[in-house]
Amino acid sequence: MSDMRRREFITLLGGGAAAVWPLAARAQQPEQMRRVGLLMGYPEGDAEGQANLAAFRRGLAELGCSEDRNIQIVTRWAGADADKGRTFAKELVGMTPDVIVPNTNLMMAILQPETRTIPIVFVFVGDPVGSGYVASLARPGGNVTGFSALDTAIGGKWLELLKEMAPHVTRVAVILHPETPPNVGFWHAAEAAAPSLGVKVVALGVHSAVEIEGTVTAFAAGSNGGLIIAPHAVTLAYRDLIIGLAARYRLPAVYGFRIFATSGGLLSYGTNPSDQFRRGASYVDRILKGEKPADLPVQNPTKYELVINLKTAKALGLDVPFQLQQLADEVIE
Repeated sequence: MSDMRRREFITLLGGGAAAVWPLAARAQQPEQMRRVGLLMGYPEGDAEGQANLAAFRRGLAELGCSEDRNIQIVTRWAGADADKGRTFAKELVGMTPDVIVPNTNLMMAILQPETRTIPIVFVFVGDPVGSGYVASLARPGGNVTGFSALDTAIGGKWLELLKEMAPHVTRVAVILHPETPPNVGFWHAAEAAAPSLGVKVVALGVHSAVEIEGTVTAFAAGSNGGLIIAPHAVTLAYRDLIIGLAARYRLPAVYGFRIFATSGGLLSYGTNPSDQFRRGASYVDRILKGEKPADLPVQNPTKYELVINLKTAKALGLDVPFQLQQLADEVIE
């Protein structure tokens, strides 16, 4: 080989090495740490909230997101406290995370005005279009998308289930948060179904434990009463109070959250919150990989679960139809 060709070969080899080594060095660099904020409509220490957080973590882990390697999860627990929610929403936005995940309509309503740029993936939120969170389910637009909890038409189904469980009921109070559009929608759906079931339905708005106790106590003064508890951060936070009042006044009640039935309530029918959190992790992962919330359609529930507490039914003197037990996803004895 001539001296000139030898020099050309060495130059090419050196250039190739220079191109290869930086790639190898980059491959050994640690992965970029991404930050995800959770604004939870559960009180801190709430067992249901902790289970849902665990489901969210599992969902991310299944997609390759590890808190030891490439993701940081920052969680704030506001429960039904709007003031605390506003403080935490500002705090999370100030951290400039890659994504924020609120659950419940209350947390979503608090968070949305705080940022129009940070991607938001909501979970377990009702009627996101009617509530003004997204432009449409198919094309949410802006920086928000997520997973819808319940169609408002389910209010009619709750009334049907309550009447099937407790045929003597002729008066039903829908305990709801009156400023939350889907809660009002649940009531209207129950009201529309009421005439065919021989039931009179009233809406009773609540914002606090004091209002819940006073409202249910006053309603219980009449006869043949039953309750529908609309899902909301307020009713979720005070579920033990609500279940206790229903037991004290012997009021058959149907709930939209599974945790009510497993905690002693008569019956629940709705979506599984842990499944929503797990599915929410998939959208977080897609956004972290570069997709935009505006391009990810809002997802409706894929499954509804019926849970019946036979122990509570027995305490209320109710005979649960065998056919209904067969349809249940879970029967608590």
